[in-house]
Amino acid sequence: MAEPVNVLFVCLGNICRSPSAEGVFRSLVEQAGLADQVHIDSCGTGDWHIGKTPDARAQEAARRRGIDISGLRARQFSPEDLDTFDYVLVMDRQNLADIKDVWHQNGGTRPALFLEFGQSAHQEVPDPYYGGDAGFETVLDLIQEAGEGLLADIRGRLA
Repeated sequence: MAEPVNVLFVCLGNICRSPSAEGVFRSLVEQAGLADQVHIDSCGTGDWHIGKTPDARAQEAARRRGIDISGLRARQFSPEDLDTFDYVLVMDRQNLADIKDVWHQNGGTRPALFLEFGQSAHQEVPDPYYGGDAGFETVLDLIQEAGEGLLADIRGRLA
């Protein structure tokens, strides 16, 4: 069997968008029967929430869709992630710029905006942290759609 494909989702604090992406994408990968071929993780560029569970609103929004992210714990991005992961997918332009600074210094996997794998008009996954519950639903919708495109890309790699 081929080496597993390693996917990393990155946002600011690793408590809303990236753990939601990790949970949704893990669900898509499991439904596709590829759980043993795709390793998924998430992290944040900031260090404020290291070791904490995802935001309660993110957990609840995911739970309503049958996805449990309560076991995830926030961690901070490390330069070594660029060597470990085949995909380093970032939620917004600011975090992309931060990760690209590290990439320019260290090389490895070139980071990209996650929504490049989707068909929506959005280029960034908006941060729902300071908004209401509807923002978490929007995040999940964008993640679901881009996740399906990412899964198609990975299937091509595994073929």
